[in-house]
Amino acid sequence: MSSDLCRDYLVVIPVRNEAKALPYVLRELLESGVPRERVLIVDGGSIDGSRDIAESMGFRVILQKGRGKAMALKTAIETTSSDCYVFMDGDYTYPARHVHELLEHLGRGYDLVIGSRVRVEEGAQSFTYRFGNRILSLFFRILFGVNLRDVLSGMYAARSKLLRELGFEFSGFSVESEIVAHAVTTGFRVSEIPIAYRRRIGVKKLRVKHGFKIAVDMVRLTWRYSPVFLIFTVGALMLIPGLYLDIFVLYRWFYHGVVHHVRALVGITLSGLGVLSSLLALLSLYLKRLEIRVLKALREIREIAEYRTTS
Repeated sequence: MSSDLCRDYLVVIPVRNEAKALPYVLRELLESGVPRERVLIVDGGSIDGSRDIAESMGFRVILQKGRGKAMALKTAIETTSSDCYVFMDGDYTYPARHVHELLEHLGRGYDLVIGSRVRVEEGAQSFTYRFGNRILSLFFRILFGVNLRDVLSGMYAARSKLLRELGFEFSGFSVESEIVAHAVTTGFRVSEIPIAYRRRIGVKKLRVKHGFKIAVDMVRLTWRYSPVFLIFTVGALMLIPGLYLDIFVLYRWFYHGVVHHVRALVGITLSGLGVLSSLLALLSLYLKRLEIRVLKALREIREIAEYRTTS
């Protein structure tokens, strides 16, 4: 069962046309020991009867404001007041038994616990989907300097204090990236636990185009939370044309006796700027990590002070 620190929890399931899978998901939640009153269905305008199915089974359903998954989560946070939240998709891909595991881990002092999909059922993920998820997670790790395997998992638990700081500005499937990016760059404690992942019931909504949008949104998140690192990282790309010109000039000089003065000057300039930008990018990354450690310490001090005040 969940920790005492997370007794006031809510399982939020954003749905849009999940009539085929939703009954299985809700029954499995009940079988795993999650009471009906601890489950909230956020309907994104389903036209297949998803809302009627959930209500007929005795679950609370609300209509989300706006469109997209991010707005569904935002609607849930704004209309409820729980201390801890567990988010999961309504397509049957995430086993309900992991709800309590996530809450237990959250109760150990973490603010965000991600369910990392390491036990994937055969046929649950195509090669394209699996490869894209790994590339995007790697891209996120590079941009934010964190060691998280599955930042795009749709099943995770978070504390209210983290979620209420978010603006939920990134629509669609980028909302998980926004939550993790905010958590890791503002001093919240983040962890992962291994979970299973099954074949979904119904039509898959995620497409290749969504993967490209998520990548773009990750860059936008870097600009928001670590703009200096992003600027110098882009500047480091000058190494590529710089080294190309340097190698070309040296080749022409050694093997043909031809000297390209202008190209040599341009190559040296670009290479020098690229090296300098790379060093500054590394420096900004270490300074950001120092800032995160300071923010974590400040949050811990504030929590201790609040605990002593209320006790």
